Amino acid sequence: MNFHRTPARSASRPATAPRTARGALPAAAPVLLMTVVALTDLLTPDWLSVSPVMAAVPVLASVLLPLWATAALGAASLAVTALLQADAGQWGRPDSVVVLFSLFVVGLTALAACALRRHRERQLRQVRTVAETAQRALMHPLPDRLGTLALRGVYLPAESEARIGGDFYEALRTPYGTRVLVGDVRGKGLTAVGASAALLGAFRELAHEEPSPVRIAERLDERARRQIAAVDTLLDGDRPGGAPEALFTERFATALLVEFPPDEPVARLVHCGHPEPFLVRAGRARTVAFERPGAPLGLGDLLETAPAERTVPFGPGDRLLLYTDGFIEARDRRGGFLDLGARVAAHAGRPLEALVAGLRRDLLRHAHGDLDDDAALVALERLPGRP
Repeated sequence: MNFHRTPARSASRPATAPRTARGALPAAAPVLLMTVVALTDLLTPDWLSVSPVMAAVPVLASVLLPLWATAALGAASLAVTALLQADAGQWGRPDSVVVLFSLFVVGLTALAACALRRHRERQLRQVRTVAETAQRALMHPLPDRLGTLALRGVYLPAESEARIGGDFYEALRTPYGTRVLVGDVRGKGLTAVGASAALLGAFRELAHEEPSPVRIAERLDERARRQIAAVDTLLDGDRPGGAPEALFTERFATALLVEFPPDEPVARLVHCGHPEPFLVRAGRARTVAFERPGAPLGLGDLLETAPAERTVPFGPGDRLLLYTDGFIEARDRRGGFLDLGARVAAHAGRPLEALVAGLRRDLLRHAHGDLDDDAALVALERLPGRP
């Protein structure tokens, strides 16, 4: 399943021919092994029998091939071994019978192992299908365009097989203009996914109701605090004495809300403890800094800090890059972080689609494909025309 949510999907899709070539060699490995063992047995003296090594053929086939191929190779290895023993004059001897019986038992065991592997693969496909459905219900695909805004997004879960994580984003056309939310729930697993779903559901409702983006952030903070209180209630009921399982500050979400008013060439940003975005103008990138950081969602009452707001000019050709901390906290094998600012500057002059694809490629290359945290990025560009 593809959760990158970017029209640059062709750039991230491997070519069919190389992938087929990569899969052909492992599939042919059992046949090659059987051929090598048979030739070796024919070329060595009769007193040196290597035919028992033929037992590895069905075992290898059970790992790489479907059930019918495993059965065929198991029978073929048994037949080839019998012919080799007849050629060496060993047919009918007790040790020959033991070897053939052992090959038969190994073949049956390989068939059972292959059947179990195929069953587990079917289960995994079903789990991936469920994860795909849950992810699509949680995060709707970004549209390519909303009004005069072009959008591209990428989502990379830390667990590549899980296909779902705690980062989230959404873009909506509302009576107050286009509104975009990018956030990151602290933690992983189903708890983070549940929190993401609650915040996204609240944003989809509030974005059409609240005239002020700051007020949207405040109400999202209220929703996050109710979510925390509900989790605390469940945890207190499950443990003797009501001992907290985790610190209060371990359950919150950072977020960045951006509003593009319909009649103004500006972008209004509301900061809730999230990494500051990049503004790309005339091929140059800079960070949109805030005078003070806003409190993360769920911690507004604890920190007694309101969401921070800033308005920046945003005319035709300008771009905003919103991202989660997975893009700046990814480490290479030496422990170094990705310099996202330098990578944004390097791709700033490219088309929006190529910029997002390049940043995704840079992240995976830097982390060698092994992400410790979910990573999400949304790029927006003001197209020519009246806002």
